[in-house]
Amino acid sequence: MGSVAGTAGDPVTGEPVTGDPVVVERAAGVGGELVLRRAGADYEIISNGVFLMDTRGGASERLLVRAAVEGLDGPVRLLIGGLGVGFSLAEALALPQVAHVTVVEREPAVIAWHAAGPLRPWSRGALGDPRVTVEHADLLDHLAGPAAGAGGDAGGGRFDALCLDIDNGPDWTVTPGNARLYSAAGLDLLTRRLTPRATLAVWSANAAPAFEALLRERFARVRVRAVPVPRGEPDVVYLASGAPAAR
Repeated sequence: MGSVAGTAGDPVTGEPVTGDPVVVERAAGVGGELVLRRAGADYEIISNGVFLMDTRGGASERLLVRAAVEGLDGPVRLLIGGLGVGFSLAEALALPQVAHVTVVEREPAVIAWHAAGPLRPWSRGALGDPRVTVEHADLLDHLAGPAAGAGGDAGGGRFDALCLDIDNGPDWTVTPGNARLYSAAGLDLLTRRLTPRATLAVWSANAAPAFEALLRERFARVRVRAVPVPRGEPDVVYLASGAPAAR
C-alpha cells in the first residue's frame, strides 16, 4: 500500500532523508521473521520476506476506524485487531466519541516499535494514552478466551466497533493460520464480541467476493468502500452491521 518514497523529512528531526531501504531491526516473530526497514523517511514491515505494510499513505486504515464509528454516540468501546504501523489506533483516539480502544497484537516487536521505537510518531505515542489497552495475544486466542478480559476489556468483552486489520486481508494472508479469522468460524467468534449497535470493519488489500458473501449471510447490512492506491488494486474496507443471523 502507498507510494514509493522519495526525498522527505524525518518525522522526528525534520531533516531530509534519502537512500535505499535499510534494515533497522530483525526480530523472531510469532509468525516468523519480522523485518523493520527504513526507506527514505518511511518505514516498512516485512514478514517472512513478504511486504506487509508501510508508513506511506494510510487513508484506508484511517477509514477503517472512521466508518466503523460513524453515527455512534459516545462512549464508544473499540477493538482493533492488529497494531500495524499505528494509523488506525491514532485515528481512533482522534474521534471524540471513542472512550477506550483495545488493541490486540501478537508480535512483541511491533508493540516495542510503537512503545519507544521508530514507529512511535505514526501512532502518535498512543500506547501511553490511558484510553488504550494493548493485549499481547493472537486475535483468535483473544476472541476464543473469556468474554471479560483485563484492563479496558471490561463491560462483558463486547465492543461498539471491531476493526480487523490482520495480514493483507481475507484472500492474502502471509501467515496461513490467519485465514481462519475470515472463515465462517472466525466470523462467529468476531460477532460474539459485538454489541447490538456495533459495526464489524475489515480491511483488505483487494476485493474479496467470497468473504463479502459470508458477511452478507450473517449481517443485515454490508457496505463496501474501495480506497484507490497509487499502484494496483484499491484497498477495500468491508463494513457489516445489523443483527447477525442466528447460528
